[in-house]
Amino acid sequence: MTQPLAIVLYEKLLPGSKLVNRLQDLGYRVLTVTAPNALVACAEQEKPMLVVADLLATRGNVADAIIQLKKNPATSHVPVIAFTDEKDTALQQAARDAGASLVVNEVAVLTHLEQFLQQALQLD
Repeated sequence: MTQPLAIVLYEKLLPGSKLVNRLQDLGYRVLTVTAPNALVACAEQEKPMLVVADLLATRGNVADAIIQLKKNPATSHVPVIAFTDEKDTALQQAARDAGASLVVNEVAVLTHLEQFLQQALQLD
């Protein structure tokens, strides 16, 4: 059976690399993207089961990338788990407005990843 694919968008080594390792431990194949403007093309080509995105980026606007992902008919169905520092309420709200399935804090994403994955992947 083929492992499900998760795309992880991050710039910061931590928690990005820990997140990749945790997803692999849970049985996912993981593709990493470091530039928000590459997310949609990567998702369109690779057809992931979900995207996990660090909202804090210097190479572009992650919320804008989520908007583009959700507007694209080929990727609009892909759930997005977005995370950032719990104090950054502006980025959290931007991700919600962009269409992220879940917006969680950076500390919780690793601790509760399995539950977040289940919640994001629930069919409506």
